[in-house]
Amino acid sequence: MSQTLTTFDMAALLDSDEAISEYLSQVLADGDNEEFLRAIGYVVKARGMTQIAKDSGMGRESLYKAFAPGAKPRFDTVLKVIHALGIDLCAQPGHTVNHSNL
Repeated sequence: MSQTLTTFDMAALLDSDEAISEYLSQVLADGDNEEFLRAIGYVVKARGMTQIAKDSGMGRESLYKAFAPGAKPRFDTVLKVIHALGIDLCAQPGHTVNHSNL
């Protein structure tokens, strides 16, 4: 008996603002830059690549390239897309850093 595996699509799970917020918050807390960029790509896909490209002032192809695996988008590109997604990032006190060793 053979089994057929289905492809997992993270974007399909990001079907609400709450799900997107929780997902991005968790990825940010983990502190992996590449995973964060990948996560933004999933959110863009979930929200609609064409619409986010339009809202961010980028071309669809440029948006795909910016968040492709291994891509290193500029910070201003990431911010444009985050704003086009309607996501607010905010800073808050976190872990304690010992500044005397710097």
